[in-house]
Amino acid sequence: MRKDYKLEKRKYVIIGFLLVIVAIYVVRLFNLQVADDKYKAFADNNAFMRKTQYPSRGLMFDRNGELVVYNQPAYDMMMIPRDVQPFDTIDFCNTLEITREQFDKRIADMKDTRKNPGYSSYTPQKFITQLSAQDYGRLQEKLYRFPGFFIQKRILRQYNYPAAANVLGNIREVSPKDIENDDYYSRGDYTGDLGVEKSYEEYLRGHKGMEILIRNAYGRIQGRYEDGAHDISPKSGKNLTLSLDIGLQQYAESLMVNKIGAVVAIEPKTGEILAMVSSPTYDPKLLIGRERGNNYNMLVQDADHPLFDRALMGAYPPGSTFKPGQGLILLQEGIIDLNTMYPCSHGFISGGLRVGCHGHGSPLPLKPALQTSCNAFFCWGFKNMVDRRSKYGSSANAFEVWKNHLVQLGYGYRLGVDLPGESRGFIPNAKFYDKVYGENRWSANTIISVSIGQGEVLATPLQIANLCATIANRGYFITPHVVKAIEDTVMPAELLQERHPDIDKRYFSDVAEGMRMAVTGGTCRLANLPGIEVAGKTGTAQNPHGKDHSAFIGFAPYDNPQIAVCVYVENAGFGATYGVPIGSLVIEKYLTGKISPERKYIETRMLESNTKIFRGNTK
Repeated sequence: MRKDYKLEKRKYVIIGFLLVIVAIYVVRLFNLQVADDKYKAFADNNAFMRKTQYPSRGLMFDRNGELVVYNQPAYDMMMIPRDVQPFDTIDFCNTLEITREQFDKRIADMKDTRKNPGYSSYTPQKFITQLSAQDYGRLQEKLYRFPGFFIQKRILRQYNYPAAANVLGNIREVSPKDIENDDYYSRGDYTGDLGVEKSYEEYLRGHKGMEILIRNAYGRIQGRYEDGAHDISPKSGKNLTLSLDIGLQQYAESLMVNKIGAVVAIEPKTGEILAMVSSPTYDPKLLIGRERGNNYNMLVQDADHPLFDRALMGAYPPGSTFKPGQGLILLQEGIIDLNTMYPCSHGFISGGLRVGCHGHGSPLPLKPALQTSCNAFFCWGFKNMVDRRSKYGSSANAFEVWKNHLVQLGYGYRLGVDLPGESRGFIPNAKFYDKVYGENRWSANTIISVSIGQGEVLATPLQIANLCATIANRGYFITPHVVKAIEDTVMPAELLQERHPDIDKRYFSDVAEGMRMAVTGGTCRLANLPGIEVAGKTGTAQNPHGKDHSAFIGFAPYDNPQIAVCVYVENAGFGATYGVPIGSLVIEKYLTGKISPERKYIETRMLESNTKIFRGNTK
């Protein structure tokens, strides 16, 4: 009886053991066939080949409908390593015009998982990129001789104009980080790099398609699977209409040849950027094709840094272009009215401190101070505000009020332009000076240079142009932007909303009148155009490293502004020497389409001048 019981127990142990083995097999089979898709992928790759169909990238047009950026076909030679069979390597190399050593190196690099992460002999690998149309033509005739190789058609960018490179940007091959951050991308894809190409990438890139081809038992392609019933057609990217006037852009770039600096032109009522020049610039065609890498390295190593977009990345002392904003703040805070007069004995003198100025009438009120660009007027106004403890309690509190008004006017923070890389410039706060000089140990005299756009104050040409647009609009601005419309898409609301600084609108008209006086009888006389009422303001920004920077802001027509301009030329001296002529030529060209005969000499002088020779020179 006991013996039978032991046998019965053994039977259950054996059955249990068998059940465990079966369960292990079931779990393993489940993992292989359901949970882990690696083997399924291998099986699929034996039966199918999936070819990505790349969409056409969205085109770019300027505001007048001129085609600026379009696509051209490019061809990559691809290979599936497991499908490669013995072939005539010499014929292959001769057809592609490469050496056997280059062939061997490409194969070795392809199989090196450090250089080519995710390598698999079952999946298409890139052998050589961006074949020319001639190479593609030669290969088409011989491709049957090279089993395992095929041609992948791609899209590259082409440019109708050698202009606006910093605005347009370019495309490049995706990095591992790009792939990690966005599952749209696979190895070998392209993405926008800088400019509009980057900031509007999701609109421009479209949606990839897929062609599924069937293999036979020997791995050879037999045609489309089920006559293409499961193929996915690519969907083209959306076309963009830029706010740029490409003709104006080219003209402004020509005026800035052999100069270092920037030009920004804005349509005040819409915030649309008409031209954005960073000089020196480069031909956008340099960053397409198989020479892209070499050309990119050349641009990186260029001592003038053409890849650096000075229009929205450069932070400069705004100089006297800052004074219209100062006038607005002093009026708003009640520090001055239109009859308040300050003396100028060739400058500002207070407590042993002196800020120089040039000869003009004295004393004088705000509008003539803008007309003559009087340093003393704005130094006195700033001092009377920052040191007015009866109103603000302390210099620090008064300075914070001053700083907050500037932020409202678009300084000190990014404006939010629809381009990558915008700088915020720099507007110091009270804590900054507390740290430098000690709490309650500084006053207006300590930091008086900020009142005339010097000292620690820094702004981008875009921010300076935006202030001009705000004054042109008599009290509001719209975030500057370079894309006017997206095909079948509503523009982002944040680019179209009016932004109103906390300054009474009536004061903008007063400041605008002072800027008009600067053109009719002040420091901006060269901007006095025939038949067009221009308002402007010069700027001569001190440069501790060499000759002063030349700056100008202006808008026109005075009563119905259609363009607001900022010009900033490094190491070019007085604002009237280069800033005013270039700015007035840009305004005239945009509004009339030509330069009047009596002003041709100014155009010739700007086109032929070279301010780079002053770089690093002292005054």
